[in-house]
Amino acid sequence: MEIQKLESILKAKAYPGRGIVIGKSDDGRHAVVAYFIMGRSSNSRNRIFETVRDGIRTRAFDESKLEDPSLIIYAPVRVLGPDTIVTNGDQTDTVYEGLRAGLTFEESLLSRTFEPDGPNYTPRISGLLHVEEGEFSYKISILKSADNRPDSARRYTFTYNPALAGEGHFISTYIDDGTPLPSFEGEPIKVAIPNDLDGFTDLVWKALNEENKVSLFTRFIDLETGKFETRIVNKNQ
Repeated sequence: MEIQKLESILKAKAYPGRGIVIGKSDDGRHAVVAYFIMGRSSNSRNRIFETVRDGIRTRAFDESKLEDPSLIIYAPVRVLGPDTIVTNGDQTDTVYEGLRAGLTFEESLLSRTFEPDGPNYTPRISGLLHVEEGEFSYKISILKSADNRPDSARRYTFTYNPALAGEGHFISTYIDDGTPLPSFEGEPIKVAIPNDLDGFTDLVWKALNEENKVSLFTRFIDLETGKFETRIVNKNQ
């Protein structure tokens, strides 16, 4: 699979929905992760990311305008020891508790399926970064309906071990805008990963559709020390 430019992929899509990028910086020093959310409805757009003790959470920007919180308020990122979990829903907590109980990433997600938001039946996309003793590997999962059918699920997990310098993978909930919204298809897309956190953050944020983008989280994890730096960009300020 040819490596692609992440900004080119994002600029070509009006509405990829929610997206995850995981990879290794070009200099091989950092594990890299990004997660973004977009919105078409006023309820989806009325959100921001905020940091919490073990990761980040979404919350309503204007609490008085919050409608149904069930699929929009959750913890997209949580950290458990050497593992960083990133997902597009409350399955972050499912994976977190599963790992604590000794289950694998894949086993933890067996109890979940796509979102109950027909006719879209939005996929649940999830990622796991494992950084330990200078080594880095990651997994990306998608749980989706069978051609927008509510009675059948498809489960795919992609493992990248070890991660390769300068290379990452991108997955989103949707291919692009549409009615119903078309679910992501195929393998996660191989993309180039740079060395600079601020440059990476700026690249992703500027490439997202101006009307539909809501929030962006990025993080660089030092492979030697395990220490990390995080950036959060919210359209609502």
